[in-house]
Amino acid sequence: MEPDGDQDTDDLPLRANANQIRVRHYVLDLTVQLHNKVIAGSIALFLEPVVEATDGAGVGLRQTDMARSPCEGYMVSSEALVSGESTVNESASMSNCGTRAGPIPETSPLSVGTSLESSSDDGDFTLVLDCCDLDILQVEELDVTSVPSMSNLLEEVRDHHPRDRSAAMLQRLVSMPSAHWRRQHQLFSECSGAPGTPEAGPVEFHTDRWSLRVKKRGITSPVNFPRGLRVSYETRPAGRSIRWTQDQDKRVCVYTAGSPINNRALFPCQEPPVAMSTWQARVRAPGECVVLMSGENVALPIKDGETGLLIWDYYVTMPMPASTFTLAVGCWRRAIAEPHTASWSAGEASVSEYSGVPANTDAEPRAGSQTGPMSRPGSSTSGVPTGRSSSPSETGPESGRHTGTCHSAAVDGGVCCSHSDYPCRFNERSAWTQRVVPHRVFAPACLLQKARLGVLALLPQCLAAAHAVLGVHPFPRLDVLIVPEGFSSLGMASPHIIFLSQSVLDVAEGSPAGGVADRSVLGSRLCHELAHSWFGLAIGARDWTEEWISEGFATYLEDVIWAKAQQLLPLEMEEQAQLKALLRWRRLSDELQHSQEELQILRPNMEKTGEVSECGASLVKHALNPDKTFMQVHYLKGYFLLTFLASEVGECQLIHFFRQFVMKYHGQLILSQDFLQMLLDTFPDMLKRGLTLTAIYADWMDRPGIPKHASPHRRLARLLSSTYILFRCRRFPSSQNSPCDTPLLRLLLRYIRGVVKSF
Repeated sequence: MEPDGDQDTDDLPLRANANQIRVRHYVLDLTVQLHNKVIAGSIALFLEPVVEATDGAGVGLRQTDMARSPCEGYMVSSEALVSGESTVNESASMSNCGTRAGPIPETSPLSVGTSLESSSDDGDFTLVLDCCDLDILQVEELDVTSVPSMSNLLEEVRDHHPRDRSAAMLQRLVSMPSAHWRRQHQLFSECSGAPGTPEAGPVEFHTDRWSLRVKKRGITSPVNFPRGLRVSYETRPAGRSIRWTQDQDKRVCVYTAGSPINNRALFPCQEPPVAMSTWQARVRAPGECVVLMSGENVALPIKDGETGLLIWDYYVTMPMPASTFTLAVGCWRRAIAEPHTASWSAGEASVSEYSGVPANTDAEPRAGSQTGPMSRPGSSTSGVPTGRSSSPSETGPESGRHTGTCHSAAVDGGVCCSHSDYPCRFNERSAWTQRVVPHRVFAPACLLQKARLGVLALLPQCLAAAHAVLGVHPFPRLDVLIVPEGFSSLGMASPHIIFLSQSVLDVAEGSPAGGVADRSVLGSRLCHELAHSWFGLAIGARDWTEEWISEGFATYLEDVIWAKAQQLLPLEMEEQAQLKALLRWRRLSDELQHSQEELQILRPNMEKTGEVSECGASLVKHALNPDKTFMQVHYLKGYFLLTFLASEVGECQLIHFFRQFVMKYHGQLILSQDFLQMLLDTFPDMLKRGLTLTAIYADWMDRPGIPKHASPHRRLARLLSSTYILFRCRRFPSSQNSPCDTPLLRLLLRYIRGVVKSF
């Protein structure tokens, strides 16, 4: 049964029927209109039906999940996917889909001309996409047989019935191995501009509060549904996926705000995490703007000869959930390190050639040759790089001092990844020793100095520390943007880009040259967001209600990475961690006393975690609850769970286990049980002490509150010894601070003040 998402619930519906048909690749062609706060354009969706085969034991396997593994799996032939001749029980796979369960709610006017009647129940298959706050103008089926560059694929399918040739060609296109991703992206781009196919009959569509529904008369199965669609649409100024505002220089800008509804108000998509896809995007923006996105490449803007706007092209080759797509358009300027301060970022000069933004922060982005619209058939511009120099991971130098262990032997031994087929950095020899990936920092002009002295100065050593703790950087490059005031968080991590609040710059008045006086807040936040590259992005939660898989891990790892970045001694690391634990315990205790118990549970769906309807629709429990936005239970309770596990197995052993876990699960989605079961298998002595999966669920994950034995207060006495404090202070010499002005003492004083206020 389809989740209802009614007005009287705080659950977020994921309507997409991703268990029946999946978007394998998106191609966006968008224009940012700053004057009227609208993003207009189109998105092409390249689809593949989800069919089932069986293994030798008769176990059902979904084709889009199983067929992508380079190591093992079962494959259904492309002919079967086109003709429908397979072991699929189509009637069973359709039985519980929301589009068949009842009438579509009348919550929006029907689209003119090719509308889908809300009461339709004629047996036609319906593609359901997550969508809201969008004006859908047109939906077309793509005629890819007319694209000249697809001629080779057309020859391969000449024996197919004419009505099946387009589907057969696109099936071959989405099934190309990752070694040919450049050619594949080129073809995707050109197919996105193919003409529509009106002679094949209209594509009908309808929008309701949470979805866009698309059907074609007479098509009763996802196997026979069109494989290529183009949706023309416009965003709305009040759309909840993006935020229109002014930066600190009072110039209009827009960025994806990390909304609870994710990106469905930016483009129609499949929101369920399992619907992982690749994408490429072309964004046109005014010449004074810089466009930053969560793409693998560093875009070099070129001038559009028709509009005078600058065109920015980005792409990704690693399949990711649609929620990870990130966009920021504004008059950002790039912070450039001074030559004498670049000891940690020796590659900065080389990286700058990819920047697309000049070192002169007062200049506009340079424009290249003129180009027409995105990759229409016959156009020479595709938005896909033709040389390997476009990706910093392939050409950027390794930066920083190399003192870590070389893990290239793992590559020589043949890493067999378990994820879908994509160009994985864990199989690149150079990635194992690349401690600092190419990186850039952007900010409004008025914050450039602070960004340079703060973020740019700390970022290389934080990157190197993260590599030392967790191993290979999952993503080949990184941008950091200081976002406008009013950003609802201290930071937000996405693939290849991090948003930071200006509040973490923490610049003190009177410090030399506007420098950063206390970098502990900034450093910790940077390390927290970097940790998400491994936990939250490279490894994601299969059920979004298990936020602790992302936030609990990042909170725990920020301490480990930041201590490594500061090069603290083991005892100093322990002291800093203990004091932070005390502060976090107090914050968590206060929050638990003043919040609803149902919001305190790490696994709110309990034994039903990860379950979806037959068609793939589900609900994200409490995602729209306004109180949840400001809660940190998943951060802090998850942190204390990991702290407890570290006390059981040893912190060094747990960090080593994290690396093993990353090696096994990168590029995949997990549930809590995947992590906990592997941990119990790795440390079997835990079972002898009664730490079973059931016990951990009962104590930590399926109940509100937190176990009493997790309290860090037993460490307080040793830390409050004045003699001990003064002795420790002398071990934190600083040229800028007084001998006793140390991170340790400042943390302790903050804690003492908090305790005093409670009496």
